[in-house]
Amino acid sequence: ALVIWSSAAFIISYVIAVLTRDVEPFFPYISDTGTTPPESGVFGLMVFISAALGAATMYTKYKLLEKQNEPAQLISSKFNIFALIVGLFGCLGMAIVAAFQETAVLEVHDIGALMAFFCGVLHIFLQSIISYKMHVNRALSHTRMAISFIAVIAFIIMLVCAGCSKLEIRVHWVITDKNYIIHAVSAVCEWLVAFSFVFFFFTYIRE
Repeated sequence: ALVIWSSAAFIISYVIAVLTRDVEPFFPYISDTGTTPPESGVFGLMVFISAALGAATMYTKYKLLEKQNEPAQLISSKFNIFALIVGLFGCLGMAIVAAFQETAVLEVHDIGALMAFFCGVLHIFLQSIISYKMHVNRALSHTRMAISFIAVIAFIIMLVCAGCSKLEIRVHWVITDKNYIIHAVSAVCEWLVAFSFVFFFFTYIRE
């Protein structure tokens, strides 16, 4: 449910925003696709529900690991709790993004987005480490670590480029704009990080 709903949240708001010409079809930031009605309402509601589903999934994973860890104590219970807390802060960041749109309260929105991405990336990285420690199927563990690695690299590039391109706050970007290439790279990396989360949680289906 989380994987399907989260994917739909991003894609539906993007499609509506493009059809209503509120954003350019190529390389908008995710938040840009949810700043103007009617897509802002869809974006806010669906992202908030995604945050709730994410929190529920993380807690379920925490309890599952707690149960599986009882006989052999392969991981520290504190490590498991820390991974959960980090993940829940990421979900809180998503809820903030849903509640405070980019064009309404930019500072609060950006804090929420930073929380969501930073804590989300850290959470999946910690869960990848846990997969190795719990002797989860090796191919699955490698897959999770690869997704985490991609998310980390994309997150760093996104931050660096966003710091430059967002010197100009705008929703409509065209190729002739100054800093367009930097903006485009940042936006692509943002989408890559977001779908890294989706693909990572998809790997939970087998468990």
